Amino acid sequence: MAPVFWYLAAMSSLTFTLIQTSLHWEDKEANLQMLEEKINSISSPTHIVVLPEMFSTGFSMNPEALAEKMDGPTVKWMQKIANKRKVILTGSIIIEEDQQFYNRLLWVLPNGESGYYDKRHLFAYGNEDEHYSEGNKRFIASVNGWKINLLVCYDLRFPVWARQQYHLNDGFEYDVLIYVANWPQRRSHAWKTLLQARAIENQSYVIGVNRVGVDGNDLSYSGDSLVADSLGNLLYQKENEEDIFTITLEKKHLEETRNKLPFWREADAFLLLNQPVEHKEVNEQGSL
Repeated sequence: MAPVFWYLAAMSSLTFTLIQTSLHWEDKEANLQMLEEKINSISSPTHIVVLPEMFSTGFSMNPEALAEKMDGPTVKWMQKIANKRKVILTGSIIIEEDQQFYNRLLWVLPNGESGYYDKRHLFAYGNEDEHYSEGNKRFIASVNGWKINLLVCYDLRFPVWARQQYHLNDGFEYDVLIYVANWPQRRSHAWKTLLQARAIENQSYVIGVNRVGVDGNDLSYSGDSLVADSLGNLLYQKENEEDIFTITLEKKHLEETRNKLPFWREADAFLLLNQPVEHKEVNEQGSL
């Protein structure tokens, strides 16, 4: 089980806005100003705005200088934007807590309440494990009857952590799987392939939001942010340029796929160990 935020009203559709952008290396002020301008430019109604991994700094191994507390300026900025635009805002930043550093994906509601997911799989090839502490629990949010599983970048390579489960009382564990990332261009084939694989094997929508441009380590990013349906079909993909894309996903598609192709019935039963259970409920306005 995973911590859950609930909205009570059910909806047949849910709208997401993906922001694929270049980032200013280790410059919070410049990134927040740039992203605020991009978010303010969104003219279509949307429920959830998704930003890349470490959107305020780039994928930095300098948490001692860049980390902030949960009451720090970037969290307050997210609360301000979520309230002003009446959206849920999500993306990961560098957080310090109990003298440890986390690559933390925040889920910020319009009223300022928030939940979070700490990246489980740290990218040892890039020394992330030497600077950050790993998380030990999944985070599944629920918005208007939709369940959303929130993960970060390198988690994509570990399918068990995202594996869909079906419960007799609650049904499918989630409907949308979101990965926020700083995934380099040189491994873009894996990024695109694994995102589609996660959609197919879990019979879920999958959203991947990546950055573009070049970071402070001279790594290039092609973006390739995408949305895949529960059959792995691409509904959106953008390569090598900044983009702001809004898409509405339909619950009917999931239900039709899962009923017509009920592969979940033959799925192997399993249990994720060492995963604390936490439940949180909010009403339609996001008040605890």
